[in-house]
Amino acid sequence: MIKRVFDVVVSAAALLILSPFLLLIALSIRLDSPGPALFCGRRVGLNGVEFKLFKFRTMVEGADKLGPGITTGEDQRITRVGRFLRRTKLDELPQLINILCGDMSLVGPRPEDPRYVDLYTPEQRQILRVRPGITSPASIRYRDEQSQLTGSDWETHYINEVMPEKLSIDLQYVQNVSFWLDLRILFETLFALLH
Repeated sequence: MIKRVFDVVVSAAALLILSPFLLLIALSIRLDSPGPALFCGRRVGLNGVEFKLFKFRTMVEGADKLGPGITTGEDQRITRVGRFLRRTKLDELPQLINILCGDMSLVGPRPEDPRYVDLYTPEQRQILRVRPGITSPASIRYRDEQSQLTGSDWETHYINEVMPEKLSIDLQYVQNVSFWLDLRILFETLFALLH
């Protein structure tokens, strides 16, 4: 209950304080390429329930129909503004709305595309016992994940190496989840973003 109250208070305050900045980002996206400022993607959340994840659009309109669900380091669908937003992680800010809606938390395993969740083992599916988050121990460690996904066999590398390692890290979080651990992860995330 403390975690949920904290999530709501922080996300509501952040949306209020950052609203002029969020509008500026949205305007930059619209001026850079045709299409909406927000992207809604299907993700799997708490107890395996699918929800619409909000992000600032960083790719050309209709990119989800032009290529894979995971973005690689060489992806030509990324816009100029999108490259900056991805590098700084500012594209994730609209997920504060997902937190208010109860789909997500500030801290929790990153929500995954349903196509990849279908590949989880029964043990790996235990991460679905908690709300997904904007940040997690695995997302800090794999902050620059898309640069590792290069070459023609990037998806095999993701499925066989990156995804299992991320799930292993986040499973440790799920088994030890606490409010104080969440605070530590939030501070580690801020530190990682500033360096």
